Amino acid sequence: QVQLVESGGGLAQAGGSLRLSCAVSGRTFTNYHMGWFRQAPGKEREFVAAIDWSGGITRYADSVKGRFTISRDNAKNTVYLQVIRLKPEDTAVYCCAADSRSGWYGSAYYSESGYSYWGQGTQVTVSS
Repeated sequence: QVQLVESGGGLAQAGGSLRLSCAVSGRTFTNYHMGWFRQAPGKEREFVAAIDWSGGITRYADSVKGRFTISRDNAKNTVYLQVIRLKPEDTAVYCCAADSRSGWYGSAYYSESGYSYWGQGTQVTVSS
């Protein structure tokens, strides 16, 4: 079993920045590709960013390109999401997810069904 615990959320001002972390335990971290998703109030959960097991391949939703950066530290079993130039529309619960299947390299990386394990999420609230 894989456990994922997010941290780093909170209240931030528009234009500011923050870094979310997702600590992974239970299995070998480098077996897993990782993703970040978010769910805003009244909306469906949406893909934000993803990174493969090595950190060599990253993918982003068009809506966050240029402002969000996903990275991972395999020595610390942690994946990060750096966000700059925060906007009120970034307000959401941010969840990290993990999966080890090779289909991730196709189109599975941006789909909820492409991930087997999920964290509980961390709330990010951006004030204008």
